[in-house]
Amino acid sequence: MVNVEFTRLRHAYESGRTRPLAWRRAQLDALCRLVTDNRDAFASAAMADLGKPAAETILMELNLVASEAKFVRNRLGLWAARHPKAMHWMLQPAAGWTIAEPKGVVLIISPWNYSVLLALEPMADALAAGNAICLKPSELSPNTSRLIAELVPQYLDPEAVRVVEGGPKETGELLKCQFNHIFYTGGGHVGKIVMRAAAKHLTPVTLELGGKSPCFVDRTADINVAARRIAWGKFTNAGQTCVAPDYVLATPDVAEALAERIAVAITEFYGEDPKASPDFGRIINDRHFERLCKLLPVGTVPPEEPSSPLVQVASAVGAAMDMVGRRFNVVAAGRGSAGETAGGGAGSANNAAKPAAGSNTAAADSDVTASAAVEPSEIHKVPGVFDPAGRIVCGGKVDRAARYIAPTVLYGTSPDALVMKEEIFGPILPILVVEDAESAIRFINKRSRPLAAYVFSRDHEVRLTFERQTSSGALGYSLPLGHLLSSRLPFGGVGDSGIGAYRGKEGFRTFSHVKTVVSKPQFPDTLQLVYPPFNEAKAKLFNIIAKFS
Repeated sequence: MVNVEFTRLRHAYESGRTRPLAWRRAQLDALCRLVTDNRDAFASAAMADLGKPAAETILMELNLVASEAKFVRNRLGLWAARHPKAMHWMLQPAAGWTIAEPKGVVLIISPWNYSVLLALEPMADALAAGNAICLKPSELSPNTSRLIAELVPQYLDPEAVRVVEGGPKETGELLKCQFNHIFYTGGGHVGKIVMRAAAKHLTPVTLELGGKSPCFVDRTADINVAARRIAWGKFTNAGQTCVAPDYVLATPDVAEALAERIAVAITEFYGEDPKASPDFGRIINDRHFERLCKLLPVGTVPPEEPSSPLVQVASAVGAAMDMVGRRFNVVAAGRGSAGETAGGGAGSANNAAKPAAGSNTAAADSDVTASAAVEPSEIHKVPGVFDPAGRIVCGGKVDRAARYIAPTVLYGTSPDALVMKEEIFGPILPILVVEDAESAIRFINKRSRPLAAYVFSRDHEVRLTFERQTSSGALGYSLPLGHLLSSRLPFGGVGDSGIGAYRGKEGFRTFSHVKTVVSKPQFPDTLQLVYPPFNEAKAKLFNIIAKFS
């Protein structure tokens, strides 16, 4: 089936039907109608898959897809036109220009956390560039995947745009096909599999991965504003956002107050009982739920009901030993031992794109974070906090049946805690106490480069230092998630957080090959000056030319 779909797309592209600008504009108009005509259906699907509030789906997914489609539609004529380039004077008379041409048949593999946005927004860029498209949505969001598969052939050209549903088997089969570009959003583990498969055909890739996006806060920030914005950026989509603040580095004079104020902001957003709030989502599946529970302090999550009193006693003893072990590790770390290296971040949490091998959990899906040795002076040990995960300021409540984890703030987290060794990708926010901005930068730079970094400081020098001395896919001053909302800003990672970028003009370039074209009239044939044989007169001429070049 997969080979049949690929062959169909190849024939459609080679027929030339995707190249005319009129076709591209028609497809982008149809994509806008697809998301606007079916808002309620998409909202219902996202609610069924992820417990995502309808307003969040509309604001953070559907509106952004429509906005991207309109943005690139209105500019693709300019982007696709010839762009004249100056030619060297030695070649005159001559002309040169560049022109963007479609790459061909492209594969888009999308994740489950923003299953509409991260499927259809790169599709808008690929359509603008004139490609035939194969879309593979995530099987972990089955309702949205099914809806996309039903709607795409109703609105878009069914010969040039195909949707392939399925799991790891289907994805593995797709990766065997010789696409002209592969666009993958997800975790680093699967990203490496995609890149290896692409290398067999020398296929270019765009990898949108993830990482532990840090957030720094110092005393110059407005704590109330910072708390609300951090809470919004972190707990949107129940924390399952690739560029959400993963952890906070706060200076000692504001750290505890910030933690308490974020707890207040959570209550303002979701009420006293976030579980009852229609605005707070759920965890995607049981596997991710259990992974997140292990990141909380010991004893926070009650074990599943044991089958016998003997098992109950064993569970209690095991929990007590775990707590003693964690405390011992903290004491040892305080005496100078460094955090051990541990890979396995969640990446952007696309688990749809798994070929035959490997786990597709968020924790195993990426190698984005390696916990490096940390200088003792960089992170302050908070008195009275014994669990490396920190002290729970708010939240910590869970419901297995509903896959609900309350928005949780941890204060005084240790850098070697489990919650700091992988991308969290859930509603848990650790706050570490850091000496100052320089210490925070050293801490960040010892870890893999993140997809985003955020700074809440009104000190110009602090901002400039972060801009110059840290590397991340994006940097936000007092604004988490903000770069997601503008088609004028490219979106992409660096290092372990991704390869390449998209959205707006950058997306058009990603799915295009920019071809250089040169032209020189046959008369006069000025090139005879450089034809062999090379005599003494020509040698003198070359010397003169070299002086003026």
